[in-house]
Amino acid sequence: MFELLLYFFLLVFLLLVLFFVWRINARKYISSGTVASAYDSWTQDKLLERLWGEHIHLGFYPLGVRNADFRKAKVQFVHELAKWSGLDKLPKGSRVLDIGCGIGGSSRILAKYYGFNVTGITISPAQVKRARELTPYGLNCNFRVMDALDLKFEDGSFDAVWSVEAGAHMIDKNKFAAEMLRTLRPGGYLAMADWNSRDLRTYPPSFVENLVLKQLLEQWVHPNFISIKDFGDILRTNENSAGEVITDNWNAYTNPSWYDSIFEGIRRPFAILSLGPLAILKSVREIPTILLMNWAFRKGLMEFGVYKCRG
Repeated sequence: MFELLLYFFLLVFLLLVLFFVWRINARKYISSGTVASAYDSWTQDKLLERLWGEHIHLGFYPLGVRNADFRKAKVQFVHELAKWSGLDKLPKGSRVLDIGCGIGGSSRILAKYYGFNVTGITISPAQVKRARELTPYGLNCNFRVMDALDLKFEDGSFDAVWSVEAGAHMIDKNKFAAEMLRTLRPGGYLAMADWNSRDLRTYPPSFVENLVLKQLLEQWVHPNFISIKDFGDILRTNENSAGEVITDNWNAYTNPSWYDSIFEGIRRPFAILSLGPLAILKSVREIPTILLMNWAFRKGLMEFGVYKCRG
């Protein structure tokens, strides 16, 4: 009996320590610099790359399929969004801007499989460095450090603008939309996917939901979430948006990613162990946030929005 109590108190103590580490290391959004620092850290410790490969974003799982390979699902997501948005109709050599390119996984697919000339931008210098290292010589990809709210490109510079899971880090959603559409040529394609909340004005969050949203914002440097409808309306009312804006919620296709992102640590334990003891703590530290994300998306508090329109 005494041993059981001892184990119980040790378990409680361990959980409290993990919670304390999780909270004191929260990554609150302060400025774009905190976003850059977070992604620099994630890139330099190589944990995400070792576990998830070249893509940080969620994967695409056809309905009814739950045992797809996590990394292949991420690649499939790129192809599905390209097809859904119409980017696959663009001719080879088309100029594509990838906003929030990470370490270049999507950029390389768009260049290799569709023949596009891709420029990837991210606010993280470490991501740009790693993206360049991973890109084979001769592939039409180039990467630059740049703030998506202040794009250093002329109006109409690109035939398509692509952005996956970057908008949630933007404090000014109107400016984000304006910069994307400004750099898109007339008749060009916008393809975007992002993490959104449900319409919180129409369906106010409960006390528990507010607590969850607070953690989702503070743990992964998000300044705010808005609904699919609200961002769709921002795109529709922008002066550079000439075509119909179409939106959808891909929760059903992407939700399996959350559990899979944890299971990768079980499938590939040496990916973590090879990085040393600190990597184990870092990987465990992310699990509560991932579980909260899974809960929020499954309950509909969060939605995976996809957007397409023409310039």
